[in-house]
Amino acid sequence: MSKKYAICYNPKIENASTITNKLKDLLLKNKLEYVLFDIDNPGRDCDFVFVVGGDGTILKAARYYSNYDIPIFGVNLGHLGFLSQAGANEIEKALGKILNGEFLVEDRMMLKSAKYKALNDFVIKGEFSSRASEFILEIDNKQVCNYFADGIIVSTPTGSTAYGMAAGGPVITPDVGVIVIVPICPHTFAARPIVISADSKIKIVGQNNQNYIVSADGQEVFSFSGSLEISKSEKPAKLALLGENDFYKILKNKLHWGISPERTL
Repeated sequence: MSKKYAICYNPKIENASTITNKLKDLLLKNKLEYVLFDIDNPGRDCDFVFVVGGDGTILKAARYYSNYDIPIFGVNLGHLGFLSQAGANEIEKALGKILNGEFLVEDRMMLKSAKYKALNDFVIKGEFSSRASEFILEIDNKQVCNYFADGIIVSTPTGSTAYGMAAGGPVITPDVGVIVIVPICPHTFAARPIVISADSKIKIVGQNNQNYIVSADGQEVFSFSGSLEISKSEKPAKLALLGENDFYKILKNKLHWGISPERTL
């Protein structure tokens, strides 16, 4: 039985329509069946999805398609492209590898909170982002610490290279089964990021009937008062990766990680 492919693109990104049309032509050239979706109206009548856009588009696609165990392949038209596997000028080569089976599908852990999911992270802040707020962190029904901070990031390994890293958290390789909790600008030297088992249950307890704002992958926003529970999602995201995928190479190429500055005389 032949695969049915989908192209899910972000029309708000420059050149997305042009690249999508190029991908359509290549699929037709190879006599392959496909369907076309806007990222704001995705569908699941497919077996494999090409996602055309930036990292935000891929994150949104991952949250949706993870529900149906459908792998996605990112074609980057954005700024960083950390989650993508091919640029606009690499589509034909990438498609050839995919059709030849020269790729792997990697399960990436996701987090859940109520009806929301995140591939990168949940970020919790007070209702008034201009001031610090108080948060109590509980892990597996045990109180761990009391933060007075601008916010808290609860991240997957995939998300460790996003907001968590910018806030001083560790870089975690995607295959490690952990959750990272990073306070944002804590008002104490004693508060540090913590790495815990992926099977742990996290509860963020608010204080004084304050309202808190939560963002999932920086895209879906909701609020709570009282407490918020976060845990590993039963469904992982499925990222299609080309054979030469190398996490450390991506760190160096995308984030210039571990590269010493050039010496000047």
